[in-house]
Amino acid sequence: MTLVRAKKHLGQHFLTDKNIAAKIVDSLRPENRYTQVLEVGPGMGILSDILLERAGYEVSLIDIDTESYEFLQKKYPKLGEKLINADFLAMDFAATFNGPLGIIGNFPYNISSQILFKVLDNRSQVVEVVGMFQKEVAERCAAKAGSKEYGILSVFLQAYYKVEYLFTVKAGVFNPPPKVLSAVIRLTRNEVANLDCDEKLFWQVVKAGFNQRRKTLRNALSSIINKEKMTGEPLLDLRAERLTVADFVKITQQVTANR
Repeated sequence: MTLVRAKKHLGQHFLTDKNIAAKIVDSLRPENRYTQVLEVGPGMGILSDILLERAGYEVSLIDIDTESYEFLQKKYPKLGEKLINADFLAMDFAATFNGPLGIIGNFPYNISSQILFKVLDNRSQVVEVVGMFQKEVAERCAAKAGSKEYGILSVFLQAYYKVEYLFTVKAGVFNPPPKVLSAVIRLTRNEVANLDCDEKLFWQVVKAGFNQRRKTLRNALSSIINKEKMTGEPLLDLRAERLTVADFVKITQQVTANR
């Protein structure tokens, strides 16, 4: 079978180490009330081989690369409609999957943030994600308040998911090797159905705070808050990177009450 050519414009770096592939699949925890698993960007199927051997999983694969899709059609002829040639970022989860879903993948690094925001948009269905990211992105996802890596993505993900940095992966186990280190993280959906505030405003507050992260929130949020009515809020005298998710919820509640 002709091998698939890695394409730079798709951010493809194919994992070649079967032990690491098994370690990634082993990081899934279907006891979190799901059996459907979607693998994103399977390439030549190093994760898929292991996934499809696991009893109890209903596995679907999605790849935007037609060459990968045609390769996988020959490799897994029984998959049928569960092998999808499409853009994950444009996928309609509700129309494709009935019920909770786990997502796994060696994700293309050039769209990793977009993948995570797609997960957030579908947080009512996506109960777990295990994936390979650029190490820097993985660290941002798992970063805690007060660290220099902590940012917009950290807050948004941690509002709805428990984020765990699982392990680091060296460049030599990929073909072609990326110029950066990689890391695997796990997102597990928490019990928060909705934040205790105006969620749209919450997103605006977080973005505004980090877009001017060197300023205190009082100044960074000057276009959003009523400064005269919120003079006594000490959180506004901090920079965004110091605030936890709960702190941002509190600020959002006060912005709403003092408009």
